[in-house]
Amino acid sequence: METSHFSDSPVEPTAVLPRINLFTMLRLGLFQLGLGMMSVLLFGLLNRVLIKELGVPATIASVVLAITLLVSPARVWFGQLSDTRPLWKLHRTGYVLVGVVALAVLAFLAVQVMWQVGISLQTNGWNSLTYAWTALLATTFGLYGIAVSACSTPFATLLVDVTEEEDRSKIVGVDWAMLIGGTIIGGITIGVMLKRLGTDPSLDLLRSSINQLFLILPAIVVVLALAATWGVEKKYSRYARRSRFADLSERITLRRAWNILTASRQTRFFFTFLLAMTLGLFLQDAVLEPYGGQVFKMPAGATATLNAFWGTGTLIGIIGAGFALAPRIGKRQTARIGCQGVVLSLILVIAAGFTQNPQFLQLTLLIFGLAAGITTTGAITLMMDLTAAETAGTFIGAWGLAQAISRGLATIIGGTTLDLGKRLTSELVIAYGLVFALQAICMMVAISLLTRVNVQEFQTTAKEAIASVIAGDRD
Repeated sequence: METSHFSDSPVEPTAVLPRINLFTMLRLGLFQLGLGMMSVLLFGLLNRVLIKELGVPATIASVVLAITLLVSPARVWFGQLSDTRPLWKLHRTGYVLVGVVALAVLAFLAVQVMWQVGISLQTNGWNSLTYAWTALLATTFGLYGIAVSACSTPFATLLVDVTEEEDRSKIVGVDWAMLIGGTIIGGITIGVMLKRLGTDPSLDLLRSSINQLFLILPAIVVVLALAATWGVEKKYSRYARRSRFADLSERITLRRAWNILTASRQTRFFFTFLLAMTLGLFLQDAVLEPYGGQVFKMPAGATATLNAFWGTGTLIGIIGAGFALAPRIGKRQTARIGCQGVVLSLILVIAAGFTQNPQFLQLTLLIFGLAAGITTTGAITLMMDLTAAETAGTFIGAWGLAQAISRGLATIIGGTTLDLGKRLTSELVIAYGLVFALQAICMMVAISLLTRVNVQEFQTTAKEAIASVIAGDRD
């Protein structure tokens, strides 16, 4: 009988690989810290400058920035590339570093194109030249989004490669906590810079300061990525030992990887779960601060702090679930408890509107953030288990695609639902309540889908699909 090229058991190691420790987890988190900083700089600072200082309509500015999400299908391709085409003899690290350097360069170029949009708009109004600069800006943001896909998907797959199953909740807790920390640092940096410039800086002063910022911070992000990943894959990665085909790039093409990806109904269940869950976490993004202003009569400065309560709760939830909850009760149960907590907290957010008590709203958002953090940890660690070694990057790319799509949809649906609510009723509490109620429904759908997710069935089906691909090669 011919021996199969595929086996359920991993390749026997020639030496025992070390287990990843807390220091290395923190070091890997430096990459997420940098991505968090860049996210706030682009989507916080540049969005404001485009609309307020340069006079670009909010709709156009939003569409231009949303291009970074529309290119998210590239995540699947970069994931598959990192599975099959190593750079410098490393499957993940090379893509992470090339992607983060491209990200840094494109961020600076995007700012330069943004100034040209502003100059053309002020000089010529909306003529063909202004539209051409705007199209170039959208293209630059699209390339930036591709660069993010090129580094973030292989990095997430690296986390799978370097960990055993029981360590994954901890590494998720550390890394995603540092991602949130990066957004906090980025926000503080923007605040300090704007305060130093005064309340109404000249456009030349603003341009000089932002150009300097986008030279220094992206360079810091590159250094952080290098410090985060240097030597980690070579020392800790289990990829070559988990996969029979780590060095046979011709074995798993993108088409075959896609066939493996879609072979299991568990893939469809989890992809849909991620869509529903992400909508359940982020539908409030577009309406939270207006909710505080219109319903609770909070001043602009106070509404800006609402995200801080949500973020603080999320940080506590991610770390607590990663180190305490998930290791004790399991990943799927952690995700389920988190989703249930989100539904409960959204009911409290709606109830807070009827009290018009800002302190009650802040408390409910802290609870919402706590539940969101638990949900995130459970879902991401479960996501890491729902991969096949030979196509781990492809699977991680698909899960990232689901999240990117739903983040973009969340902003659109949230704003549209609020507008619909205002047309149906003059009661602002009810209009905003429709958004939070829809968000709770999405999370209940996610809970229903989660009950159908079965890691063992997924792994069995994926192995059968990979065996079928290899059998087809032999034939």
